[in-house]
Amino acid sequence: MSTIQDIQNEIIEEMSIFDDWMDKYNYIIELAKDLPEIDAKFKTTQYMIDGCQSKVWINAELVDGKVQFTADSDAIITKGIIALLIRVMNNQTPKDLIDIDLFFLKDIGLQENLSPNRANGLVAMIKQMKLYAIAFNARK
Repeated sequence: MSTIQDIQNEIIEEMSIFDDWMDKYNYIIELAKDLPEIDAKFKTTQYMIDGCQSKVWINAELVDGKVQFTADSDAIITKGIIALLIRVMNNQTPKDLIDIDLFFLKDIGLQENLSPNRANGLVAMIKQMKLYAIAFNARK
């Protein structure tokens, strides 16, 4: 099984083949298309992320000690960004997610290439995913 660092390094390597941000955005859009559907029962205000310009829903479940995320967004770029986060954070232990260093975001230049509203949304998505991990960790 790949570590959090391995997965982030894979993403950095994949993104390094693109010379400009339009190509990177297109890649992120392709990732969005591959994101598994979230169950409709989670597309409610209870699961919606505050602070995002677009609508984003994230759910998490603890399965065999690992956090499993599902998510969706009404904006394709945002959906691609959440797909990247899920790729890194899915099937990890709550403890690992609480302590996670998402260095790939800086290394691929994502934060600098997002609008301020999208950058705020990214922070809000990460915060919510970590809050799920904190809640699962507290249940032990």
